[in-house]
Amino acid sequence: MALNNYRALPSSSCPSQGKSNHVPLSPISFLERAVRVHPDRTAIVEDDATFSYQSFYQRCRQLGGALQALGITSDRVVSTLGMNSRAMLEAHYGVPMAGGILNAINARLDGASVAFIMAHAETRILIFDRALRHTVAAAMALLTTPPPVLIEVEDGSGKASPWDLSTPHDYESLVKGAPPCLPVSPEEESDCIALNYTSGTTGNPKGVIYSHRGAYLNALSNTLTLKMDDRTVYLWTLPMFHCNGWTHTWAVTAAGGTHVCMRRVEPARVLEMIHTRGITHMAAAPIIMTMLLDRPEAATPLPHPVMLATGGAPPNSATIARMSALGFNVLHLYGMTETYGPSLVCQFQPEWSTLTIEARARLQIRQGVGTLAIERVALKDPVTHEDVPADGQSLGHLMLRGNTIMQGYIKNPEATLEAMGRGWLDTGDIAVMHEDGYIEIRDRAKDIIISGGESISSIEIEEIMMSHPAIREVAVIARPHEFWGETPHAFVVPASETDRPSEAELLSWCREHMAHFKVPRHVTFQASLPRTSTGKLQKYALREQQKNQMATA
Repeated sequence: MALNNYRALPSSSCPSQGKSNHVPLSPISFLERAVRVHPDRTAIVEDDATFSYQSFYQRCRQLGGALQALGITSDRVVSTLGMNSRAMLEAHYGVPMAGGILNAINARLDGASVAFIMAHAETRILIFDRALRHTVAAAMALLTTPPPVLIEVEDGSGKASPWDLSTPHDYESLVKGAPPCLPVSPEEESDCIALNYTSGTTGNPKGVIYSHRGAYLNALSNTLTLKMDDRTVYLWTLPMFHCNGWTHTWAVTAAGGTHVCMRRVEPARVLEMIHTRGITHMAAAPIIMTMLLDRPEAATPLPHPVMLATGGAPPNSATIARMSALGFNVLHLYGMTETYGPSLVCQFQPEWSTLTIEARARLQIRQGVGTLAIERVALKDPVTHEDVPADGQSLGHLMLRGNTIMQGYIKNPEATLEAMGRGWLDTGDIAVMHEDGYIEIRDRAKDIIISGGESISSIEIEEIMMSHPAIREVAVIARPHEFWGETPHAFVVPASETDRPSEAELLSWCREHMAHFKVPRHVTFQASLPRTSTGKLQKYALREQQKNQMATA
């Protein structure tokens, strides 16, 4: 039979064919299915209150109706500024149900940054937590564009203070009083469902465009990667404003699981909820793992295994080993805002089970292989675009291709072309590929240290130094050197201020455990390291600190 016989009939011969075999993909369908299949199952737990999928779905439709009444139509932006709450989850469904685009703003930004994002996104409505009203007031005072309609969420932080610019609507009253909308389906699955702004550490943040299709596929990929099902009880320790919670806002619902909201991550409460709420899954930056291990409760093994997905910064093997001993199944992921969150996973291999916890942890710190939603992963020379050998030593730029790569940067075609113009998303990360095909990040392109012509991975030094029992955290950056060009400079958080090694003792230990040219020439002890709200090290802040140190030396 000729190949053409396997292809679809032309639409003219079967006008209704497209309706029967093509529906634009959208994660909103996950909630619509959940309410059909298990309407009475617990969808959300917030404090002591529980909400069924039927209630969740109804409230999302009412939120959509309220937003439409306030002027939200197709492609209008609704921003949120809040922590992990039921209202934030409802916005992930109610906003696109109304036909709008969701822009979840980092709740830890200052007023000027919030004002820039709202102006750039042309925000029509802002839903915000009452505890953040002062940030909102500061942002509103700086806006030079028409101000958005304000909707305030009661979050237990106290009575709202007077507003100088406008009086916000009350979220709960607005939702309860609105007629439910008829959910709007996207005309094309490539239509925008969300805008997520990058951190903007080297300039203004860029608005990353997420499509309904990409969000749908990444969410399903996550349900499989994290082995979610209808028994999943997911604790929200990952900010929902970060890549829409790595699309777990939609993934947990796709699995028919339960969302357990936690506005503020308190390590003692996290461990308590694992025991009392039966938490099965959570996601967190490596710093959260360190905080959990610092708690005295961490001496007691968990009552059941908990899948913990981590990313944002490479974890060290010592931390993974300790978490594994406690009862956490640590799954290392890699991703970025431009990839809807997770795009690589350190897929656990059965033969690793026979290894010691320490040996297994050294494999688990690798970033791994592409998730199901990523079609191709490659390490390429950034100039020639040739693949580099998979020998565990040759460095190349990590590049990705697939259906969960952003649509581009809004209003920024130049940056879009720079990132994706050669048919791959250039992540800007420097990595090696091992013979088994697993990727291991060695550094950001801007963080690699070139000393006497040798490339030194700051992450490699950090990994080795973290095995010292007196070190709690460490970050390594390049320090200018007249002869070598650059040498490593380590910023160290000691495990104990009263019993920390001297700089000389620590450097002597380093010389025993790494090649001498990699040993830091300088060590700075301090109480903490600067991090973003999602746990990423802010090495640019350390560079500024170093610059000031050198200027006053």
